Amino acid sequence: MFRKPALSTISNGSSLQGQSIGRLPSLDSKGPAQEEKVVLKKKVTFLRGVSIIIGTIIGAGIFISPKGILKNTGSVGMSLILWTVCGILSLFGALCYAELGTCIKKSGGHYTYILEAFGPLPAFVRVWVELLIIRPAATAVISLAFGRYILEPFFIQCEIPDLAIKLITAVGITVVMVLNSMSVSWSARIQIFLTFCKLVAILIIIVPGVMQLIKGETQHFKDAFAGNDANVMGLPLAFYSGMYAYSGWFYLNFVTEEVENPEKNIPLAICVSMVIVTVGYVLTNVAYFTTISPEELLNSEAVAVTFAERLMGNFSLAVPIFVALSCFGSMNGGIFAVSRMFYVASREGHLPEILSMIHVRKHTPLPAVIVLHPLTMIMLFTGDLYSLLNFLSFARWLFIGLVVVGLIYLRYKRPDMPRPFKVPLFIPALFSFTCLFMVALSLYSDPVNTGIGFAITLTGVPAYYLFIIWDKKPRWFRRLLGKSTLKWDSSLSLRTFQSIPVMGLPPPKHSLIA
Repeated sequence: MFRKPALSTISNGSSLQGQSIGRLPSLDSKGPAQEEKVVLKKKVTFLRGVSIIIGTIIGAGIFISPKGILKNTGSVGMSLILWTVCGILSLFGALCYAELGTCIKKSGGHYTYILEAFGPLPAFVRVWVELLIIRPAATAVISLAFGRYILEPFFIQCEIPDLAIKLITAVGITVVMVLNSMSVSWSARIQIFLTFCKLVAILIIIVPGVMQLIKGETQHFKDAFAGNDANVMGLPLAFYSGMYAYSGWFYLNFVTEEVENPEKNIPLAICVSMVIVTVGYVLTNVAYFTTISPEELLNSEAVAVTFAERLMGNFSLAVPIFVALSCFGSMNGGIFAVSRMFYVASREGHLPEILSMIHVRKHTPLPAVIVLHPLTMIMLFTGDLYSLLNFLSFARWLFIGLVVVGLIYLRYKRPDMPRPFKVPLFIPALFSFTCLFMVALSLYSDPVNTGIGFAITLTGVPAYYLFIIWDKKPRWFRRLLGKSTLKWDSSLSLRTFQSIPVMGLPPPKHSLIA
């Protein structure tokens, strides 16, 4: 069942001090002896934080089809400039989130910051759309890329059957869900390994590209700003594609409560990760143009594979494997992070309470992880994934922009809030304008799909009043919600879980405490 939302959850800028509302119990509390409470452990070190950010940003796009920017800019020179500008702007957004993550020390990312700045309704709408549509569809899309490229070496001479792709994709999704349900440490270690594989894959492209430059293969850089004419609308669309390629820098803020020394490690991990990704993306595109012409790049189905076939011969067969591992890392990092958003939203009363329960031995938010599994499988086998993502692509930038506007608002609303890390005001101002510009662009360039996505997002408003605000629900409606909760309870054997109370009060009666 849903619970009424708690009030604002941050006290004097920190959720880990005092008896703040809805906080996780302090691990170093010196109060009277109590029954030990189960909490998420602080196991995300600096290196693991870097691996979460890099591992979720770098997916399949840079290896498969980095042609959206080239197509809409019309020249090699402008495309490289845009890759660089998008990386810098993404760094600005990441720095804004670093400030929020160090002054609001709660997990949950977008949801938590919107809740703190603007209240429960917009926060609920954000998590509602994320749970029902965005995250299952996004996970299914990146998982399909994993399934396709893990099978590619076995189907060199023929087309891969769609059913085979979906079946191996389903296996990959299940493995990621089980991994994140069983151990935070192991999922983090595997994320570090997969991030290393991504960087190796990028180096496999960059190093031969640099060698080509040394040999004088610069013909595609001559008259770098000459090429196909790009219309005025092309540059904003190219900019949109570039910002999407860098998305993922915000995932470390979803697990703030599990980060060791967050005041230091969150800003440092964000800065190091964004520099690595930006330099890697730009150099990878430079490497492509040492071997592949702009026309060939636009016509290629998989740019990295085409590049490898030209320069590496039989070794090019390794490229699809690296792409598959890259996709698997994005799946793992995304699920690891987003499950914490659902966990925090449940703890605040915006999702069924079972999603705020933690496994007493494994210390993982297992229900918040596995709730994504059936939804993702439904999307995988029945949904029109790419249409759904098109419908809701504007929602990501709308809410990210809202979060950064919230940072500016909190500067004036709570000037005394402790801010161990603080960015100059022009950075959130510029980045929030960028996000709102992208939202306006999507309304102009694709009003039908954006309108549908806006309508889907607005369904969160009646859902909020129906599930959260409405007290006088009919008995049959309350009974229906109760039955659904009991089904969850019995299927998860909740003797192995503990619920985190809100406001220091005992959990509601329907909770089962180990």
